[in-house]
Amino acid sequence: MRKGILGIIALIAFAGAYYLFYHLPVRIDAQLNAVNAQSLKPSGAEAMAFHDSLRVADLHTDTTLWLRDPAKRHERGHVDLPRLQEGGVILQVFSATTQSPAGQNYRENSADSDRITALTIVQRWPIRSWGSIYERAAYQARRLQSLERRRSAEFKFVRSASDLEQSLAAGKVAGLFLIEGGHPLEGKLENLDRLYTEGLRIIGLQHFFDNELGGSLHGLSKAGLTEFGRQVIRDANQKSIIIDVAHSSEATVRDVLALSTRPLIVSHTGMRGQCDSPRNFSDELMQQIADAGGLIGIGFWPDVVCGLSTAAIAEAIVYAVTLLGVEHVALGSDFDGTITSPIDASQMSRLTQALLDADLTEAHIRAVMGENAIRFFLENLPQ
Repeated sequence: MRKGILGIIALIAFAGAYYLFYHLPVRIDAQLNAVNAQSLKPSGAEAMAFHDSLRVADLHTDTTLWLRDPAKRHERGHVDLPRLQEGGVILQVFSATTQSPAGQNYRENSADSDRITALTIVQRWPIRSWGSIYERAAYQARRLQSLERRRSAEFKFVRSASDLEQSLAAGKVAGLFLIEGGHPLEGKLENLDRLYTEGLRIIGLQHFFDNELGGSLHGLSKAGLTEFGRQVIRDANQKSIIIDVAHSSEATVRDVLALSTRPLIVSHTGMRGQCDSPRNFSDELMQQIADAGGLIGIGFWPDVVCGLSTAAIAEAIVYAVTLLGVEHVALGSDFDGTITSPIDASQMSRLTQALLDADLTEAHIRAVMGENAIRFFLENLPQ
């Protein structure tokens, strides 16, 4: 009897562990990274033929956060290598999310809570990453290194302009690594060196809370750069690490514009004049970023384009092109960033169709869909 009871307890424990460490992460991923294609207009033959001639680039996906092998095609989430290839994406920026506050919102968040810790545990990340923000970023960089080793004929982890040139010439998918917020530095400038060695080439300064570098758009202080943040900007400029201000406070962005000797990106955003959202910067600030040579990635989710359709994304892109000039506009999907999108990476031709329907010229579509980003990175990555 006692052995039978122990056997039942062991079975229950096994079932609980299986649910917690295998089923639950898959369920969370599927729920938080959804595709809603109900109103999606299919691509016509002409749009498909035109799309096949494009080199598509996207400035932001959080794919490395999830328990999903990026080398294999999946039915959940938005991005993996096969779907990038199906969608004609030849340049993808992979973002490392490392801390996310409870009750996350666009107005006001503190840094005294963290939802990512539980995610690292249930997804079986290395134990050292459970309590270290730096290690969470490094682990995600190593996932891209692993993808390159396993799929070297199809994927290149890009660290320099020459890497990108070689990847483009070989027809591979080029991957760049970004940290979403500078908090993985843990207040130490030497951690920027360590992450650079791991492959970091783009640094987002803030995420949803203020950190050691300065104020977040969604933080408590709305302050600008700290002295440590100024040191990071100077060091990043020296290393040719590109600066992303997608979640920075407007005061931080103005400080960076005054200090940086290199152009910025806003990797995933919308345009406030088209979508009056607290997630979007003022049009005036976006114009300043563009005037300094910056690149703006238009997002694919309703909070930044005010609609769950490719037509809404296209409307935001057309608005940005009209306001900023076509050379400053790119794609910044925020795929796999706990958003609902009308498309996944395999369906990029649907966006091409929407841009054609919006009467954007083929030359402008070609620029926005990828050529602007390719040019920007060839000019601003380490040479």
